[in-house]
Amino acid sequence: MMSIFPCTRLTATVGGKDIIVETGRMANQADGSVWIQCGGTVVLVTACSQVMERDLGFFPLTVEYSERMYAAGRIPGSFFRREIGRPSERETLVCRLIDRPMRPMFPKGFRDEVQVLASVISSDQENDSDVLAVTGASLALGLSSIPFNGPVVGGRIARVNGQFLLNPTKKEMEGTELNFVIAASKDAVVMVEGEALFVPEQVVAEALAWGHKELQPLLEVQEKLIGMCGKAKQAVAAPKDYSALKAFVEKAVKADLQAALQVPEKMARKIAKKAVKEKALAAVLAEGSPFAEDQEALGGFGEVLSELEKAYVRTRIHKEGLRIDGRNTTTVRPITIETGILPRAHGSVLFARGETKSLVVSTLGSSTDEQRMDSLMGDVTKKFMLHYNFAPFSVGEVKPVRVSRREVGHGALAEKALRPILPAGTSFPFTLRVVSETLESNGSSSMAAVCGGCLSLMDAGVPVKAPVAGIAMGLIKEGDEYIVLTDILGDEDALGDMDFKIAGTAEGLTAVQMDIKISGLSMEIMTKALNQAREARLHILGEMAKALAAPRPELSKYAPQHCSVDVNPDAIRLIIGPGGKNIKAITADTGASIDIDDSGIVAIFAPTMEALERAKAAVLAFDQRADLGKNYENCKVVKVLEIGCIVELAPNLEALVHVSQLDTSRVENVADFVKLGDTMTVKVIEVNGDRVRASRKVVLQEEQGIAWNPEETARPARPPRDRNDRGGDRGGFRGGDRGGDRGAPRGPRR
Repeated sequence: MMSIFPCTRLTATVGGKDIIVETGRMANQADGSVWIQCGGTVVLVTACSQVMERDLGFFPLTVEYSERMYAAGRIPGSFFRREIGRPSERETLVCRLIDRPMRPMFPKGFRDEVQVLASVISSDQENDSDVLAVTGASLALGLSSIPFNGPVVGGRIARVNGQFLLNPTKKEMEGTELNFVIAASKDAVVMVEGEALFVPEQVVAEALAWGHKELQPLLEVQEKLIGMCGKAKQAVAAPKDYSALKAFVEKAVKADLQAALQVPEKMARKIAKKAVKEKALAAVLAEGSPFAEDQEALGGFGEVLSELEKAYVRTRIHKEGLRIDGRNTTTVRPITIETGILPRAHGSVLFARGETKSLVVSTLGSSTDEQRMDSLMGDVTKKFMLHYNFAPFSVGEVKPVRVSRREVGHGALAEKALRPILPAGTSFPFTLRVVSETLESNGSSSMAAVCGGCLSLMDAGVPVKAPVAGIAMGLIKEGDEYIVLTDILGDEDALGDMDFKIAGTAEGLTAVQMDIKISGLSMEIMTKALNQAREARLHILGEMAKALAAPRPELSKYAPQHCSVDVNPDAIRLIIGPGGKNIKAITADTGASIDIDDSGIVAIFAPTMEALERAKAAVLAFDQRADLGKNYENCKVVKVLEIGCIVELAPNLEALVHVSQLDTSRVENVADFVKLGDTMTVKVIEVNGDRVRASRKVVLQEEQGIAWNPEETARPARPPRDRNDRGGDRGGFRGGDRGGDRGAPRGPRR
């Protein structure tokens, strides 16, 4: 549909779907703005910047992504009925998807504050908005005056029945064995995040190469729209020349810095580096130093020292093949594992790899513990959660304690890695929560959460399909030469060019996340990293097997006890009771959690086996079923009829005792023989669906030594009636057996 407002609109076809990009209709006071649409899903993305009064020492980029509930015709479920407060977990994760490929694309030395806002303003609930937001952010920055070395494009890759799909709909995603979000430039892939179902490394590499090729039309349309509507870029000041200061500092502390950077232990190395910094600063400020009074040069002191540190670490790896802690490029740090460390937790493990150590704890809950979230797709529930915590003490710092985007992202990655190995919900109905407490950190704490999370689930007795391990890979690239590093340290992450986290089983991958600090990675480098990571992963899985080779044969004794019972669907309303009275009474008495399905399956979770049995008995009391041939004692007469009486065999279970079955002798008048409230012992002689017949007569005969003959108490088949026979006993209640029990009750009273 054409707009009455002036705008420029272009269309690119990728993955068999048209993606529309336009600018000029909305948010024209932003430095750059773009409307990006696929199907009925629309994301509005804006980019703005402002000059900072002082250099903060880092690039202040802020990315926000929000999903407006009106986009899907929904009203927010919050008390205030508006989108307020902290972002949802999904919004936080999409923020990271946008931020990570954009950040390396800004020129070095650019320090103005930049804000990118992406808002989902229409959602068809079929085409996902996250990859559109990534592309929209790149285009908004490209159209603005903000310096940006793009464009970058976002896309989702799936694999169904051996075929790759690009940007599939929700329906097309059904049955996928691979779900990757990638960001790509014209020449290379710059970001990857996703999950898979035990997919081999070769397939992952093929998927990334295929996705990069298929996304090219969307890069071309960005370049075309920027060429038509883009603003002139701001000038970026050339980096200040600190070469003289750098030479002076290097001469003063070179030997000390090299020695400090060979200290294997993180905290000892930190102290040694601090001493080098103090010595270097003293030399710069000393009387006679050419920089003692040069405030501009002193402003670059920290940057100069960081460059020297980076150059030395990278050169040593490149030339000698030796890393900060003395390892070669492929060795995994020593692994130590202790399971069952917490006495009352359902499952726990202390996992250490080098100086990174995590306490990971698993907890089992009932269906009422599922996480419920409000989203564009409606109310979403999760039965498995993994929460990653990174306390300041883990790196010896003092900082405010809060849940950062990084913690949310690392937890989501570990959750993706472990989700494929969990048992199916029908066979294992528990809700699972894993918490990874990072106690000490020196690189790869998110992968420690994966390894420790798997072991803690196994320690709790969760029947996982296979163990999962994770490893973080790094990169040192100088020109065309590169070295892939296995199991990177924190410093190697900061000083290197890549952080590639890879998790999986011995069979294949379950999750990946790749961030880079350079313009892109070739398929050759990614393939090498994937293959090198596989060797490391198999080594870690071997170490994990030494600590715990398989899940515990039974669930933890502190875990909830569970059973499922199948009841008559008609009994569900009795179990629940008016206003939930009955089910509330059961849960209050036993502490159990009861989940009732409309099919009649009742799942019961209780804190102890004794409580489980009591809750189960209470539920089944509302769904009593008569056993043919069983004697029921003290059955109370609840109704007297002309043809017999109704007795209560058990709570909510009744049976008809026909007049012919009340006594061994003939009973002329039922009302003279029994009264309401009388009790008797009866035998169930017929169960026909929900109709039950019982006999007092048979019980009395058995007491006299006469065995029950079911054929004698069975009701004879009624012969077909002759239409012309209008005489005889038409009512069927006269004489003898009085019509053969036509009044048998239909199951429990409702």
